[in-house]
Amino acid sequence: MRAKLGLAAIFCCLSIMVQAQTTDEPVTVSTEHPRLFLRPQRLRLLKRERERSSPRWQQLETLVVGGAPMPEPGLAWALYFQVSGNQEFGKKAIAWALSPAADVRQQALVYDWCESLLTDSQRRDLTTRLTRPLVATDTSLNAVRARTFAAIVLYDHTPQAPQKALEATVRQWWDKQIVPGIKAGKNLITRDDAYPLWEILHAVRDNTNIDLRESIPQYFKDFPIEHLISHYPAIFPGPDNEYRIGATAKEGDPDLRAAALSRVAEMAMVALDVNAAETQVLQGWLMHDHFMLRGTFGTPYEFLWANPYQPGLSYFHVPLIYHNPALGKLFVRSSWDDDAEWFGYFEGAMQMFTQGTVAMLNPQLNAAPVSLKEAMICFAQRTRKFDLKLDDEDAVFVLGLQPGRKYQIEIDDEEVFEDTADRGGILQLDMPRGKSTGLRLKERSE
Repeated sequence: MRAKLGLAAIFCCLSIMVQAQTTDEPVTVSTEHPRLFLRPQRLRLLKRERERSSPRWQQLETLVVGGAPMPEPGLAWALYFQVSGNQEFGKKAIAWALSPAADVRQQALVYDWCESLLTDSQRRDLTTRLTRPLVATDTSLNAVRARTFAAIVLYDHTPQAPQKALEATVRQWWDKQIVPGIKAGKNLITRDDAYPLWEILHAVRDNTNIDLRESIPQYFKDFPIEHLISHYPAIFPGPDNEYRIGATAKEGDPDLRAAALSRVAEMAMVALDVNAAETQVLQGWLMHDHFMLRGTFGTPYEFLWANPYQPGLSYFHVPLIYHNPALGKLFVRSSWDDDAEWFGYFEGAMQMFTQGTVAMLNPQLNAAPVSLKEAMICFAQRTRKFDLKLDDEDAVFVLGLQPGRKYQIEIDDEEVFEDTADRGGILQLDMPRGKSTGLRLKERSE
C-alpha cells in the first residue's frame, strides 16, 4: 500500500509540474491564412462540393451571385471567394468590412479569408480596426470570440497586442473564469451560446494546438447529448426549411435565427470531433435534408460546416433520460418520435411539452407527479410524501429540493437512507416496481 501511495504521489507531482509548464508556455500562432475554419482539409472538402455542384453549393451560389441581401455579407462573400476563387466577391467583402456596418468578427473573417486581395491601404485600415478591440475587457462570449478572432488573424502582422489578447482568452478568460465556474456548477454557457463557444474552440485548436475542452472533458462529453435531447419534439415549419426548436425559457414565437444557429452548432461539434460516439449520434440527427438551412442567414453556415459524407449513428439509441447532476439539469422524453411528450428542467425553468405545445410548470400549484413512461417526476415544493406505483419507469426524480442539501429518505419496506440533492435540487431514486410504494423525504438537520 505504501508503494502504491508513493507512486501516486510521484505521478501527482509530475502532473502538477507538467501542468505548470504547460500554463507557462506562451500561446502562439504559426498557421498560414486562412486560419479561421478554412484549414486545408475543410477547404478541400468545400472545393470538392463546388466541383460536384452539391445542393449546398448551389444554394450558396444562387443567393450570392443572384444578389440576395445577405444578413452577414462579409461571411458570405468571403466564403464564396475562398471556394470559387472569384475575386469580385472577395473585393466586395473587403469593401463591406471597411464600412461602418461591419462587426469585428466578420472583419476578422474577411481579413483572414481575403488577405491575399488586400491593398496596402486596406490592410492598414483593417489592421487598425481589428487592433482596437484587442485591449477591451468585455468578457461576454461574443466579445471574447471577436477579440480572439482578431488576435489570431493579426498575430504575425502587428506586434504584442494580438499575443496578449490571445493569452487573455486562454489563460485568463478560459482557465480562470469559465473552467472554475463550470466546475462549480454555474451555468456559464447557455444553450444559445453553443455556436459562439464552438467557433472559439475551433479557432484556438486549429491555430495554437490547444484544445480548450481538455480542461473539462466530462462537460464536453455530455454537451452534444444534452444539446440533442433539449430540443422540443415537434418540428416547426419555417418559410425556407423545417426547424427543430431548442428549449428556451423565453416566451413567444420560436426564434428561427436561434434555431438555425442551434443546427450550425451541432455541425460545428461534429467537425471538431468526428470520431466521438456522441458527435456521431449528432451527425445522425443532422442528416435529414429537410432541415437543411436554405435562408439567407443559414445558407453560408450550412455550406461551411455540413459534411454529408460523414456517417452518423441513429439518435434513436440515445437514452430518453438525461440527468446532469453537476449542473442540475434534467430532460426526459417519452420517445424519439415527433409527437413525444417531453419534460425539461434547466436554467431555473420547468417545462412540459405535450400535444404540440410547451407549457411552463408551476409545482407550487400542481404537485401531482408527472409520468413520461421512462421516468416519474415528483415535485417536492409543496409536499415531501408521495404514493407511487411504477410500471416500466426506469427512474424516479424528485425536484424542488435545496441544492446540495442532505435528505433522509424512507421507502416502504426498505431501510432508511440518506442522499444529497444535486446542484439543481434534484434527487434520483431507485424504487420498487409493480406495486404502490410510499416515499417520504425529510431534510436532515445539520
